[in-house]
Amino acid sequence: MKLSLLALLLSASFAAQAQNIAIVNGKAVPKARAETLIQQVTKNGQPRSPEMEKQVKDEVVRREILMQEAERRGIPASADFKAQMELARQAIMVRELQQSYLKTAPVSDADAQAEYDKVKAQQGGPEYRARHILVETEAEAVDLIKQLNGGAKFEDLAAKSKDPGSAARGGDLDWANASAYVPEFSQAMMALKKGEMTQNPVKSQFGYHIIRLDDTRESQFPAFADVKPQVVERLKQMRWAEFQKKLFDSAKTDYKFQ
Repeated sequence: MKLSLLALLLSASFAAQAQNIAIVNGKAVPKARAETLIQQVTKNGQPRSPEMEKQVKDEVVRREILMQEAERRGIPASADFKAQMELARQAIMVRELQQSYLKTAPVSDADAQAEYDKVKAQQGGPEYRARHILVETEAEAVDLIKQLNGGAKFEDLAAKSKDPGSAARGGDLDWANASAYVPEFSQAMMALKKGEMTQNPVKSQFGYHIIRLDDTRESQFPAFADVKPQVVERLKQMRWAEFQKKLFDSAKTDYKFQ
């Protein structure tokens, strides 16, 4: 049985509605546009839900209205718009290249475990809870040591420190491995016993330190399962950096990178 013209028109209308979110000033807003945006949102960790889908659809329709107005004003023809579009195109291409490359160089569980073990070995050993006061000159440091030996409270004098972060905490540097500090600082700190303070200023590239060791403990390293996502991401970034370096090194250019 043949469909009537009205039935055909209705069928075509329903099919169009199934593919579009809305019609704005006679122009269709395709569902595929909203789906692309939904995928981007869910990649960032937001769960898909009817409420989220509605918000995205609202946003897509609002953008269409604004884009039509921008086109009416001739914005896409402007030189500034074209320049920004080219920059956006480049950024998207680089992002897609990164994702494409990482698919060919996946990080296995064994890779992640090996990287975790390496970092754990490097950062293992004792951790130190130290305080310090950092000043500009040796004379200032000598004077502060005299005051401290005379009974002044370390936490109070730490307010004069050039290191604003620790100064606000009475000089406290929290728990850290010795490798977290510059060598001069680490060597002086490790030579102290619990509760002791350096009796001579410790010079580093930052100035002169007075260091007090408050406590030590064995390294508190997180379990592999707790940090696996971060380890995998670290390896991905390392592999991407190596891939870029190979491309940069092999490229024929007269430009000199810093």
